[in-house]
Amino acid sequence: MNLFQNLSDLTQLSSLNAALWGFLATFALCIFTVVTKGWHGKFTMDTAIGIQKAHTDPTPRIGGIPIVLGLFVVLSQASADIRDLLTPVLLAGLPAFMFGTAEDLTNKVGVLPRLMATMLSGVLAWWITGYSLTRVDLWGFDTALQWLPFSVLFTAFAVGGVANAINIIDGFNGLASTSVTLAFLGFALISVGVGDTSLASLALVLAAVVWGFFWVNWPLGKLFLGDGGSYFLGFALAWVAVLMVQLHPEISPFAPLLVCVHPVTEVLFSIYRRRMRREHPGMPDRLHFHSLFQRRYVARWFSSWSGTAQNSITGLLVGFMTLTAVLLAQLVYTSALLSLFALFGLSLGYVSLYARMVRHRWCSPFNFLFVQPASTSLGRLQ
Repeated sequence: MNLFQNLSDLTQLSSLNAALWGFLATFALCIFTVVTKGWHGKFTMDTAIGIQKAHTDPTPRIGGIPIVLGLFVVLSQASADIRDLLTPVLLAGLPAFMFGTAEDLTNKVGVLPRLMATMLSGVLAWWITGYSLTRVDLWGFDTALQWLPFSVLFTAFAVGGVANAINIIDGFNGLASTSVTLAFLGFALISVGVGDTSLASLALVLAAVVWGFFWVNWPLGKLFLGDGGSYFLGFALAWVAVLMVQLHPEISPFAPLLVCVHPVTEVLFSIYRRRMRREHPGMPDRLHFHSLFQRRYVARWFSSWSGTAQNSITGLLVGFMTLTAVLLAQLVYTSALLSLFALFGLSLGYVSLYARMVRHRWCSPFNFLFVQPASTSLGRLQ
């Protein structure tokens, strides 16, 4: 089976040393951030006030800073081919990171400026590397993508969408970092499968630094990813996907999207349900999949456990949903039809599970979305 061969090849990459440096540096920097919170906490603490908040104690929300610094450590230890790919990620990711971090520190940067900053990161990545999406394997649309301005604009929009999606799922200890780590590993396996060890190494290094953050965030929630971290990682994830599609015609554009199906479905469904409730698309609420999963199941299954324990269990269980997508992608990444079929299948599975949590019974996802509008059930939820 190709999956096992790709796993074996991944463990043989020379970039493992750089990945180890990234993991250790990020982990140490995260620990340092937590230990020194008395110095910077006035500016960096995330309070427990807010409808979408799941923690109880003020916690630093600048986990993106150790992650970015950890990647700079990787630059000093990595081979030339990794540096060539990682440097544009760091440079182009600065707008997404800086606007997100500004929100973490001030709580005064709106959703639209942050979204535009992530799109600007996509434009900068094209400007630095020359790569933008020129195919999505859809007849007619690929023709339009041959026009450079449209290609760059579409790439920026896709990058901004994925970055925002990672920010949305960042709701419980370990959730976003588990999902993103698995997604990067999925990209690394696909890249190894097509013989691109440099791109596989980039994905592996990015997974390693996120994993370094994970062990400070989970299970005790001592440090949060914050908007700076989630937007930067979302950008990085989207950009690795762009490189995979552009450098390797044998990889279906739907395969990277399949790997990211959970956060992407979450953001699209969030827009839908807020429209059903006649709310602003950017309005925070407690109706995300992970929020309902915690209230409907984890709180009941682990009722005697502390709030922090329930928080971390939810994050890990929901985060590992990405594993299914990663494994499926290894089987179908060369086929647009199979990748699209798997993508729709997992998206419908998400809606079915969401409907089950809302209506307390199984029903068709099409029935939930269209026949008996979700607004009927969602309107009763708080």
